[in-house]
Amino acid sequence: MRKNMSPQGKMIYVGLLALMLLGSVSGVVRAAQAMPIPQIQIGIGEAQRPAEVAQSLQLLIILTVLSLAPAILIMTTSFIRIVIVLSFTRTALGTNQMPPNQVMIGLALFLTFFTMAPTWAKVNDMALQPFLKGEVAQDVAFNKAMAPIREFMFKQTRTKDLQLFIVAAKMKRPANKDDIPTQVLIPAFIISELKTAFQLGFMIFIPFLIIDMIVASTLMSMGMMMLPPSLISLPFKILLFVMVDGWHLVVRSLIASFV
Repeated sequence: MRKNMSPQGKMIYVGLLALMLLGSVSGVVRAAQAMPIPQIQIGIGEAQRPAEVAQSLQLLIILTVLSLAPAILIMTTSFIRIVIVLSFTRTALGTNQMPPNQVMIGLALFLTFFTMAPTWAKVNDMALQPFLKGEVAQDVAFNKAMAPIREFMFKQTRTKDLQLFIVAAKMKRPANKDDIPTQVLIPAFIISELKTAFQLGFMIFIPFLIIDMIVASTLMSMGMMMLPPSLISLPFKILLFVMVDGWHLVVRSLIASFV
């Protein structure tokens, strides 16, 4: 039908199309202008009152603590022992990167959340909720929050390790646990966790080491000295680990070690 149109009709048709296009474009522009676009401004101004200076310092301290949150999670919880034991398990199996690092770290984190849940529940009830309701001040809430965490660390810390850092700090002999500062407790807790994790890792290594020795001696007696023993023993170690439900045993041992 458009082929039979006259030149004037074609010009009118093109003009109508152009007007419709301009109308749709103008409608989109008006809709975009009607929608408010938020503006974010970050600036540094001069403090007029001492209270404003204190608030600024508190904000800087909070940001610093948030940046150190991963280290705090690792060094004051059960994460150290769990991730080391899981790494020992994978090394003893000889499966290199299986399970992957993401799976190992994820499992260690969720086991940490599970084992630390009673402690964090006490922190929430004793410190966080009263602070959010305005019932206690910030310093009081911090001291109450540290009490359950210190209690957890004291249970897992050896007296010998505590004594090491008390002597290194040149402190007097504390009368009770409350006299031991947190900066002394945390490193003692860390080295205690490392020792416990290596003890559990050694116990995990023993059955796999026996399999490696049996396979190596068998290959040598058969004269197959050029065949890597680890290549032959790997399927047997995986089979043994699956048959005894190894992950269940490892995780159960880890959870029981914190009770």
